[in-house]
Amino acid sequence: MSQPPVALYVHLPFCVARCPYCDFTVYAGGDARGPRARTERLYAAVGRELELRADALDRAFGTPESGSSVRRPLRTVYFGGGTPSLVPGEWLERLMAIVRARFGLAPDAEVTLEANPGPDERGDLAAFRRAGVTRVSFGAQSLDSGELRRLGRRHSPEDVASAVAAARVAGTGSINLDLLYDVPGQSVEAWEATLRAALALAPNHLSLYALTLDDPDAEGITGSGGDHLPTPPGAKRWRERARAQQDDDRAADQYILATDLLAAEGWRGYEISNWARPGHESRHNLVYWQREPYEAVGPGAHAFDGVTRRWNAAALEPYLAALVPSGGVAALPPGDRETISAATAAAERTILALRLDLGVPATRAEESPAQDALEWARSSGLLESFDLDGEPRLRLSTRGRLLSNEIFVRLV
Repeated sequence: MSQPPVALYVHLPFCVARCPYCDFTVYAGGDARGPRARTERLYAAVGRELELRADALDRAFGTPESGSSVRRPLRTVYFGGGTPSLVPGEWLERLMAIVRARFGLAPDAEVTLEANPGPDERGDLAAFRRAGVTRVSFGAQSLDSGELRRLGRRHSPEDVASAVAAARVAGTGSINLDLLYDVPGQSVEAWEATLRAALALAPNHLSLYALTLDDPDAEGITGSGGDHLPTPPGAKRWRERARAQQDDDRAADQYILATDLLAAEGWRGYEISNWARPGHESRHNLVYWQREPYEAVGPGAHAFDGVTRRWNAAALEPYLAALVPSGGVAALPPGDRETISAATAAAERTILALRLDLGVPATRAEESPAQDALEWARSSGLLESFDLDGEPRLRLSTRGRLLSNEIFVRLV
């Protein structure tokens, strides 16, 4: 049965420049700044989509103020991109006003905004805080100047430090840093130096991702209705060169180093790629991993109601034409949807639960269809047993986290 959302994702796709490894829906250069920029039109379109999606939820579940037993105010809002910190403070205020009026927002809601650390890209952090942002996620990626240049990043390690300090001054309650490992030319020692430099900045949360160089064109998801954009030729050439400089064994050593170092420093590795100080786990991302329903707006954004997964096409002009037409009535943007079968839903629940350090009940290893896959993983040392409030459970070992895809493939 479809359910109303507990979270909302808002995709703001503009960047000053597009990094060669990035596969997100991003529009850069003249689309983002200057006389041809399409930012104002996009922000207006996102506001209109918020209204239309709220209309549909009102019809299906009642308004949050109606006393509906199923529709409650949102627990989290996440502004992702792109570089959402490019949005003017007044536009973020307008979008948040629509969210509060049409979706409702819990008094203790987590509101995250992604930002780049550079001084010309981090935006007005004080204005974002006044608009309701409680958490900022900085795309640091590295604290090594050479690695940042190789990744096509525009900021310096010093910019990351000043951005974190500025967010603290603005009153931001929780700060995340995104960092990349298995970067071309990155030694284990250089990765440790970045981790230690990041810890010295005293963030509340760290997201550590292996550099992944996918090919969305080959995957067939960049067509007119696809949720990804075609990869520029220069980025394809960069990725080909970068893949040749990556090393699975080195990446495994880097991951193990991070796991051991952060555990010794008192951090909780609550998800395969995410570590937090107590109380600073990403509540928005936990909605995804716990397979709860969420709404989403913006080009390329995905939503889920517990039964159906829906996405907007990534192409910007059709999105704008639908929502802010030069004439006629605004309509929902082009996209597609799929209904999740019972078997797929069961597999997703197990896979997503195994991403978390709370794992799954041990009894699930005795249930079909997960039984064979989980028993194989346990006998291979990829799962470990533990008790949670007296309940026997299974979770990925460190080695299991490194080889998690081997388990997940067997669960599908």
